[in-house]
Amino acid sequence: MAARRKAPLGHEYVYGNAARVMEPAEKEKRQKQRPARRKVVSYTVWRNQEKALHMNLPYVIMLTLAVFCVLVICVNYLHIQSDISTRLANIEKLEKGVEQLKAENDALETRINTSIDLDYIYKVATEELGMVYANRNQVRLYDKTESEYVRQYEDIPKE
Repeated sequence: MAARRKAPLGHEYVYGNAARVMEPAEKEKRQKQRPARRKVVSYTVWRNQEKALHMNLPYVIMLTLAVFCVLVICVNYLHIQSDISTRLANIEKLEKGVEQLKAENDALETRINTSIDLDYIYKVATEELGMVYANRNQVRLYDKTESEYVRQYEDIPKE
């Protein structure tokens, strides 16, 4: 049998190797007597939890305004994204049209160039119209300045 000894503050110590078996009713009674233990948290964490649970009118209004602003920004973003996509599709369509017009222009130029018989033009110019090629002293060279074409405001000098 285990020896019992009085401890200070009215508690008893039991020495020995056999612990007594508690009845289920006794366990429930002890659990009810013991206050529920809370996890040990720091004061700042506890204070933040308390603040999070406390929602007043200005907080709700501010939160509502923030959600509204985010919603407006998202709608504007989607509108701009749609506008950009539409413009890109339009640019692609116009680029295809330009390429098609260039191809048609090149085809017409080739057809015009092949339809002109330069030998016939030379024959008519020299035999029927009496034209001749210019001599070296009759040719004057002109250097281009800023633009790619020349505007003639005066008569060309005879010399």
